[in-house]
Parts: sequence; structure tokens; C-alpha cells
Amino acid sequence: MATFVLVPGGWHGSWAFEAVAPLLERAGHTVHALTLTGLRPDDDDATVAAANLDTHADDVLRLLDRAHITGATLVGHSYGGMVITAAADRAGGRVSRLVHLDAYVPRDGESCWSSTTERYREAFAAGAATTGYAVRPPDGVDPRCRPHPLASFVQAIRLTGALAPAPRREFIYCSGWEDRTPFAELRSRLHADPGWQVHDVPTGHDALHEAPEAVAALLLGECGAKASTRRQRACR
Repeated sequence: MATFVLVPGGWHGSWAFEAVAPLLERAGHTVHALTLTGLRPDDDDATVAAANLDTHADDVLRLLDRAHITGATLVGHSYGGMVITAAADRAGGRVSRLVHLDAYVPRDGESCWSSTTERYREAFAAGAATTGYAVRPPDGVDPRCRPHPLASFVQAIRLTGALAPAPRREFIYCSGWEDRTPFAELRSRLHADPGWQVHDVPTGHDALHEAPEAVAALLLGECGAKASTRRQRACR
């Protein structure tokens, strides 16, 4: 059985996986859904201001240590892709699979800020204008969303190359918001990379709630499991 570590995107907490986690557990797997530092309801202003990408990678590593996890499957949604990449690079071989769910896949020296589009950079800056350190949630999102630490969006990732041995890397592309997605070029790059398996789901960015069964099927290997690493599969 697999051990899944689920890392939410910006502004979200562990509750983002509330529709997917039970499906994985029902299949007999162990699931840990994280709320990152600075996004917890009781975090004070100083904690939010100090939290950056390193902090969030350490959140994952502390869980691996505390639960004595090896062979972990790290799943990151959106900004969470930055976190799982940084954590896997530092995990000392304890990660066997990375799944980027409509998520950033950074190379050394890149940040969420540098990897996204101008539209989202403007939104980050405008959202942090009040405090200078916390980006308020976008309009219309789940009311449980919390201001996100700006430093985690702008800090550049530093990769040692230790991530290279990870045997299985997957990217799930949400094709239902192609007029706004910052991931279209990334999908093309990864689709041409023999080290990645790319899947499409016909949803908006919040596939976790729009199509939890399809997401769970991909995580469980029930859709496209026999595809070659270069072949894109659609899961509906």
C-alpha cells in the first residue's frame, strides 16, 4: 500500500483534499494531508510573515521524519508543486513518486513568482498590498482560505540534483480553464520529456472538488497506468 502526502495550493489547507483523501483511504492507502505553516488558523502574523518555501518544504520533511515514512508519494496542487519539488530534493531518497496536480514544476533558481504569468504576479502584488507579507485570497474562493505568505511565492528554489533518482513523476493538466491557466507551456515541456507522464483532466483548476473520482483514479494508477512516460492520457 502507498503512503500519500498531500500538499495544497496557495491559500488552502488540508481541507482542499477532503473529497479525494477518503477515496485513497478507502482503497487501503495511508493519507497525510497537510496545512502548511502560515496557513493554519492559529498562526500569528509573525509566523505568516516568516514562512517561505523552505519553511513549507520543512513541513513535509518533518512529517516524513515524524511518521517514519519511506517510499512516499508526494502530491502537490498548484503552488504545492513548488513545495513537493523542494521537499523531494532534500528527502534523502524517501520519495518514490511525485504528482504535480495542475502545479508548478520548478527548475533550480525558479520561483512561483517567476514561473507564473503576469496576470498572477499582479494578483500576488495586489493581494499583499495591505500587509506587505500576506497575499489575501482571491475573490470567490472557499471561505476557509487564508492569506498566503508572500515570501513563499517569491523565494527561488535551490535544487541539489538529489531529486533525479525519483523513479516516477507525473503531471496532471486541468484543461478546462485554458484561457487563464499558467501551465500550458509547462504541459508542453513535460509532455516532451521522457522522464514525465502527463495526464489531462477536463476540469478547471480545482479538480480536487470538480472531479475527485478522476483525480483519485489517477493517483491510484487506475487511469493511464500502462501508458509510456511520454504518452498523454485523458482521464474522465
